[in-house]
Amino acid sequence: MVLENTKYIWSCLKALLDKTGFFEIALKQYVTVIHKGRIKIMYGKQINPLVSVIIPAYNSEETIEAAIYSAVIQGIDVELVIINDASLDHTADIIQNCQEKYDSDHIKWNIIDSRENLGAAASRNLGVKLACAPYVAFLDSDDWWTEEKLKKQLALLNRTGGVLCSTAREFATHQGELTGKIVPVKPIITYRSLLYDNSINCSSVLMRTEIAREFPMLHDELHEDYITWLKILKKYKKAYAINEPLLKYRCSKGGKSSNKLKSAWMHYQSLRYVGIHPLSAFWYFLFYMVSGILKYSKVSRKG
Repeated sequence: MVLENTKYIWSCLKALLDKTGFFEIALKQYVTVIHKGRIKIMYGKQINPLVSVIIPAYNSEETIEAAIYSAVIQGIDVELVIINDASLDHTADIIQNCQEKYDSDHIKWNIIDSRENLGAAASRNLGVKLACAPYVAFLDSDDWWTEEKLKKQLALLNRTGGVLCSTAREFATHQGELTGKIVPVKPIITYRSLLYDNSINCSSVLMRTEIAREFPMLHDELHEDYITWLKILKKYKKAYAINEPLLKYRCSKGGKSSNKLKSAWMHYQSLRYVGIHPLSAFWYFLFYMVSGILKYSKVSRKG
């Protein structure tokens, strides 16, 4: 009886709030929710973003603003899903300042301050779970995009019906100075070609949200994004790419790819994880080592 009365009272209260427009007003305001040790701050504008841009950030006070700004200037309606992954520096303050500085009618903000360090893979998965757009794009907090990157990728996926699109990338120094060194990509990437070379950089990827939810990133101790791309291409056969350096890739100190031998071993372990036979995985490992040396010593220069 108590439960039935409670339900009746709540239904009456909800009807009254709906009639007065309370929920509609609340959606337009900042809402803070504490859930499982995370603080989620949403700026719930009534826009329908085409892309949810997922930006994990850990101790990124020196680089996060450039990443956010590059997502803001894409020329389309976007949702920014920024996961501050228990940073110990001023990352949270800078994110808040960026929200105030770059807010517009084309941006929906979704900021998560995690109280525990989740890692890149889990942070991206959380971002995908919260995304409200039909497409998601990943952007590491130390990288940035050129204008209209997302527009070009959306046009290609709409034209081809593809599920994933990447781009070429240009290297930048740790300080953010462009080097002119470009890693090109082929227009079509197949599962077989990806076994030889991980040509899909995570910060360049635009993909359908339902595909990202179908294949969450796992195993942060390996190349978690590479494992995900292999799984996707094994099912969907191919991905598309734009051979323009629409991604500016910062060569950060201490990243997984900074230690080439360790990165190569992680490549081998990633292949084994997805079920590649040890001998085949070793062959792909050797090819990866050789192609990696060539890639980073003879990448093309602009002009």
